[in-house]
Amino acid sequence: MTNRADLPYRPCAGVCLLNADGLVFAGQRIDTPGAWQMPQGGIDPGEDPRTAALRELEEETSVPANAVSVLNETQHWLRYDLPEALIGTLWKGRFRGQKQKWFLMRLERPDTIVDLNVAHPEFAEWRWMRPESLHEVIVPFKRDLYTQILSEFGLLPG
Repeated sequence: MTNRADLPYRPCAGVCLLNADGLVFAGQRIDTPGAWQMPQGGIDPGEDPRTAALRELEEETSVPANAVSVLNETQHWLRYDLPEALIGTLWKGRFRGQKQKWFLMRLERPDTIVDLNVAHPEFAEWRWMRPESLHEVIVPFKRDLYTQILSEFGLLPG
């Protein structure tokens, strides 16, 4: 069995998508009912994080790059570790978690552009949420990560 400490982090990019009211897009995962998250996904070889974030946004929500403004990005890579039970099942057991670059974006078109009926659906449904409400619906092992993301983007009170 592979030691967790010997496994690398999977490179990933994520999108914190805001609407005009400052609410954040969250999608409920198809594979984990009750678990919500912001759009995110792996960075392909040779792809830069911003390009990956825009690609993932479109792949998961149908929102194209020309429908958003990129407002900010996290200063550093943020990491999270998978719970022990998931290490051998996700990503064929090759990663201990993810290192992520996150991008703050604003939707510049009506949200009727959002369509979850995509080639490889990840979300069963979606909604706009207050940033501080995301903690209530995020899987527990990503809560600290989401606090870092939302705090860095100035979206949490205090």
